[in-house]
Amino acid sequence: MTELSNSRGLIIAAPKSGSGKTLITLALLRAIRNRDIKVASAKIGPDYIDPAFHRAASGHNCLNIDPWAMRPETRRNILDQLAENNPEIIITEGVMGLFDGAKDGTGSTADFAAEIGLPVLLVVDVKGQSASAIATIKGFIDLRDDVQIGGVLFNNLGSLSHKDLIQQAMDKYLPDLPILGYLPRHPDLEMPERHLGLVQAGEHSDLEGFLQIAANWISEYCDIDKLISISSSLQYRNDEGVADYIPPIGKHIAVARDLAYAFCYEGMLTHWRKMGAEISFFSPLLDEVPNEEADAVYLPGGYPELHAAKLAANENFLNGLRKAAKQEKFIFGECGGYMTLGRQIVDKEGVAHDMAGLLPVITNFQKRKLHLGYRKAELQHDCPLGKAGDVYLAHEFHYASTDEIDMSAETLFSTKDATNTPMGTVGLRVGSVMGSFIHLIDRMKP
Repeated sequence: MTELSNSRGLIIAAPKSGSGKTLITLALLRAIRNRDIKVASAKIGPDYIDPAFHRAASGHNCLNIDPWAMRPETRRNILDQLAENNPEIIITEGVMGLFDGAKDGTGSTADFAAEIGLPVLLVVDVKGQSASAIATIKGFIDLRDDVQIGGVLFNNLGSLSHKDLIQQAMDKYLPDLPILGYLPRHPDLEMPERHLGLVQAGEHSDLEGFLQIAANWISEYCDIDKLISISSSLQYRNDEGVADYIPPIGKHIAVARDLAYAFCYEGMLTHWRKMGAEISFFSPLLDEVPNEEADAVYLPGGYPELHAAKLAANENFLNGLRKAAKQEKFIFGECGGYMTLGRQIVDKEGVAHDMAGLLPVITNFQKRKLHLGYRKAELQHDCPLGKAGDVYLAHEFHYASTDEIDMSAETLFSTKDATNTPMGTVGLRVGSVMGSFIHLIDRMKP
């Protein structure tokens, strides 16, 4: 096993979603940073929004680790990236409940905790319960021998008498489990949400002020020294070297980046750079065009539907895409990027906004339909992403429907869900322009 002696780690998890994991993780990252301790973070699962908040709180990029959609060597490459700057502690935020995973039952936060040998700090929302919460904790401790619950942090405390009831039950039933603290509700620590999760970090009106309030709150009610003490050294084996999980799609890749196109994994960009690719950024919202020297353009996901009128008016940006297509540069769009490469985006009010028109698809947000889950996506054609038959592990999450797809256009992937149930074909390809609603995460070994 490889031990990163200068870095310790801890996983923040909970019995269920909505327990306060993200807020507590942000508060801890900023509070630890305020102590002049170098802290890094990771987010488990296919999440593009939380990592931006992590980055604001810690001052360092947060990387995604996906126990279902990443091969073990890819996950360990991500850990290598996290450890490059020798952080003293790495805080990893889990996804959903601790034991919740994909439809096939794998890929949970617990699976990763067991694989890497890190202790779990269990965040328990005690609103509406007291001693009953201890039964939940005991069940989580007993369910799997290979998952270590290192401590518990109680959230949403109602009063001092509420705390006394919980403490009495803990003293009786789980006297040896470290209690990190009791967090009362705070009226200034509500995190605004929209249909795909939290509002993006860049849209928060006073993120710095929010993070400082959160840091003060966690510092007052949580024993941070004890938290650091229950963390453990990261130990893992990485015999594979650098995993070629998503190959660079060009020698110089122009990547769209702003509030409309923010859903891009930093770990993938770092991997592309390590593989020799040059990365440049441009903002469609500022009507910027891809770098003329680029031989590939990547439009990641995001919220172009919230900015559709502005994007439709940004002729420099749209013409820049059309010019790159005429020059047969490889253009790849995921989810929001795919919508932008299409003919139109129809917003929730039913207003149609013209997009680049490079793919024969119209995306409609007036006709809402949820598409959610992990995917196995098999390439239908040779392209810079790989050869026909290559399979990617991916994720899909959007509420849009599609209209007027030209059925004569080539499809990009054939897909299955996490249980290998066929899901049909997705995405489109026209010449060197391709895209789909799914987000690629890792490539399966041939």
